Amino acid sequence: MSKLSEQDIEKKLLNFPDWEYYDNALHAEFEFDNFKDCFSAMSRIAFECEALNHHPNWSNVYNVLTISLSTHDTNGVTDKDFKLAEAIENIVEPDEE
Repeated sequence: MSKLSEQDIEKKLLNFPDWEYYDNALHAEFEFDNFKDCFSAMSRIAFECEALNHHPNWSNVYNVLTISLSTHDTNGVTDKDFKLAEAIENIVEPDEE
C-alpha cells in the first residue's frame, strides 16, 4: 500500500469531519457519556482493527478516546487508515451515516 499525498489526504478528509491530518497521521477525539460507553466503543473498534490487521495508536481518559492512525510501513497515511477511520466512525457515530 502506498503513502497518500497531502492533497489526496485533504480531499479524503472532506468525508471525515471529525478527523484532522498532522504529524503524518489522522487524528480524532471522541467524547462519550461515561467511561463504560467509551470502553465499549474501544472494544468494538478493537475487533475491527483485528479484522483489518491495522491497529491505531490510541488513549483513553475517562470518557474521551483519542485516536491516531498511520501506516507504519509507509511512515504516513494510506487508504488502510481511511478504511479504519470509516469503521471507527460507524461504531462511535452510527446514526450520522
